[in-house]
Amino acid sequence: MSRSLKAHLLLVLMTFIWGTTFVLVKEALRTISPLLFNAVRMGLAAAIMAALYRKQLSTLTRPAFTAGLVVGIFLFLGYEFQTTGLRLTTPSKSAFLTGISTVLVPLFLVIFWRAHIHLWRVAGILSAFTGLFLLAVPPGRQALTDFTHVNPGDLLTIACAVTFAFQIILVGRASQRFPFEQIAVLQLAAAAVLMTITMPVVETPHIQLSMTVVAAVLVTGILCTAVAFTVQAWAQQFTPATHAALIFTLEPVFAWLTSYVCLHERLGLRAGAGALLIVAGVLISEVLGNVMQPERELTEEQPSSSG
Repeated sequence: MSRSLKAHLLLVLMTFIWGTTFVLVKEALRTISPLLFNAVRMGLAAAIMAALYRKQLSTLTRPAFTAGLVVGIFLFLGYEFQTTGLRLTTPSKSAFLTGISTVLVPLFLVIFWRAHIHLWRVAGILSAFTGLFLLAVPPGRQALTDFTHVNPGDLLTIACAVTFAFQIILVGRASQRFPFEQIAVLQLAAAAVLMTITMPVVETPHIQLSMTVVAAVLVTGILCTAVAFTVQAWAQQFTPATHAALIFTLEPVFAWLTSYVCLHERLGLRAGAGALLIVAGVLISEVLGNVMQPERELTEEQPSSSG
């Protein structure tokens, strides 16, 4: 088996695991509070990553520490919004709405970093936002002007997508200046500490140990974070960016299929159309936007190492 084929298969496997965990975490949240769950899984992931990259951490500098801390703050917010929102919405909607973060990245680069953007990415953003509206906003004339009927879990997940978009941008900027291993460990450690500190303030922590909770912590802490970070870093050396982007769009699809099989969730015609538009928007933005984008614009869009 060639390295390229192995890389593609590993990325599909990791994407499948990421997608299926939405249902697993949803079930775990029946017996554990969201912030406590996040603190445990993120602490586990941070400990594993620190052990894996202990040599790289020995050369840690103050600027790298600061950069990792900033990224960790956004990682912390993203997971808190996502996990809390998942209690109030369905796994597939959570996955599709989280996926909007991908198309928000070029939009935020334009707004806050004055980057150039290709027309295909504009089309992708419009498609994703149309899908977001169909997926999250209930039908009816009143819904066009009154958004109070939107599921609070969907709103929290949209906030998660916004936060993750900034986290993706900041990781890119930090990784250009400092070793990615240091940033990976620092963001996880910062997120774990922040989750632990805010947990007793934001919620009343509670847990009833069960196989579901243990499985969710182990799968998300080890497979979805520590192993996934390492596999992704290796696999994308032998996988074109457009291929990786295409594979990653399968995450919400896997989440929906798992939710359909395990929880018998059905999206309905309107929500299903919205989900398809979100996936289409991500594909258009990441695949066509990258393939058709001139080299000069690609260079300008990437965050500069000078900050």
